[in-house]
Amino acid sequence: MADTKREIERKFEFTKAKAARRGVPDLTGTGRIADVRDRGSVDLDAVYYDTPDQRLAADGLTLRRRTGGEDAGWHLKLPVAPGVRDEVRAALSDTLPPPLAQLVRSRVRDSSLEPQVRLLSSRKVSHLLDADGTLLAELSTDEVTAERADTSVSWTEVEVELADGVDPALLDAVEKSFRKAGLKVSDAPSKLARALAETGNEPPARPDPDPADTSAGAYVLAYLREQLDALIAQDPAVRRNQPDSVHQMRVASRRLRSAFKSYRRILDRDVTDPIGEELRWLGSELGVDRDREVLLDRFETALGDLPRDTLIGPVRGRLRTWNAARRSGSRRRALAVLDSARHLTLLNTLEALLADPPLLPGAAKPAAKAFPKAILRDYDRLATRIDTALELPPGEERDLALHEARKAAKRARYAADAAVPALGKPAKRMSKAMKSVQTLLGDHQDSVVARTALRDLAGQAHAAGESAFTWGVLHAREEARAELRQRELPEAWAEAAAEKAHLGIGVR
Repeated sequence: MADTKREIERKFEFTKAKAARRGVPDLTGTGRIADVRDRGSVDLDAVYYDTPDQRLAADGLTLRRRTGGEDAGWHLKLPVAPGVRDEVRAALSDTLPPPLAQLVRSRVRDSSLEPQVRLLSSRKVSHLLDADGTLLAELSTDEVTAERADTSVSWTEVEVELADGVDPALLDAVEKSFRKAGLKVSDAPSKLARALAETGNEPPARPDPDPADTSAGAYVLAYLREQLDALIAQDPAVRRNQPDSVHQMRVASRRLRSAFKSYRRILDRDVTDPIGEELRWLGSELGVDRDREVLLDRFETALGDLPRDTLIGPVRGRLRTWNAARRSGSRRRALAVLDSARHLTLLNTLEALLADPPLLPGAAKPAAKAFPKAILRDYDRLATRIDTALELPPGEERDLALHEARKAAKRARYAADAAVPALGKPAKRMSKAMKSVQTLLGDHQDSVVARTALRDLAGQAHAAGESAFTWGVLHAREEARAELRQRELPEAWAEAAAEKAHLGIGVR
């Protein structure tokens, strides 16, 4: 079993030996701090683990096994924002607990976790309290010794960690007081980062893109790296059931697959097509849970908008039952996918592609020339699908055609997004135009899917002896909503087409 704690903290170091001798200043009167209460000392012994090539440290994660203190055990720290991390804790054991092993799986994969550095800390702890005696923050002064192989380094570090719910502005006030006393914010984001740096074992830095390289290949590879990083980072978020994580993971997989297709004259399709199929599989498997989330939100909103006299029977209870049955199966399925060898092989394959990209001659062309042509091809593909859909009579065939148009709009938007670093504002405007069409078509498709689910809900209600009236009302509303989106499409598409004409990318 693992517990999670959100850490909002700031680390400081003394700027001069003289300041260190004076020690930490009294913070009484700083912000809301009315009292500083000594909580004694504790000795901590932590061994930090990582892969041999330090994949965790490279991404800002720390994994340690620590003894001493009130929270002895295994700790995994996941970055959230500067100065903010989620610490996932598990009980002390000789081997890494499975819940934490799963959270680093997307990074570790088939590699191993090995001890990297040992940190011995002698910690003095104080509690910072407000006038009512409520805990605001914990102040720790650590005398740290880092040991790695035959190398040993020591330093003093001061850390202020906020209690739950305390305004982060308190850290700004503390920092101001500390600056006057000769302390500055630490340059290292964590003890581990400093230990690795000072023992000469920093993780290998990922090479920054060469600003002089304006080739299409350089920009496409940078975009692919960004999406792969997102795919890897969302894996532990999905496992922790973080809001929107499944959606963001699917977006990253779709953007990768879309880039392979849009920029097929830059990357060899004989290599990327099989990877694209695996990305399609991943998105499809994760989509089961995401589709449930979307439908639940849609139905809850719709029920909230209905007049009270149309809510007949236990409709909200029926919806909860329907969602619980779908959620249990879909979440198990998503986690099984993330644990599968197939998923890990996909991540390894994407890493290998970026390490040795299958570039075609078109990759050497200037991005300013290659990207507009690629975007225009996707635009023309979308135009054909929309024209086809609008020529069809209302019904199932048109619904299917509009769904295909939606996917084409998404691809055109992603192609423009990938080109933004190279083309700037023109690509941003094209992306915005495509997104507006995608959003309209997406709402139409959601209505198609919702009506199928509403018929299912109505059938379940009827079988249970409940009234199906409310589900019928929602079904009728969804039909009207879909018809409205179809009427809005010609004008929305005309506006998007007019925008394209002003972007200066219509070069074949």
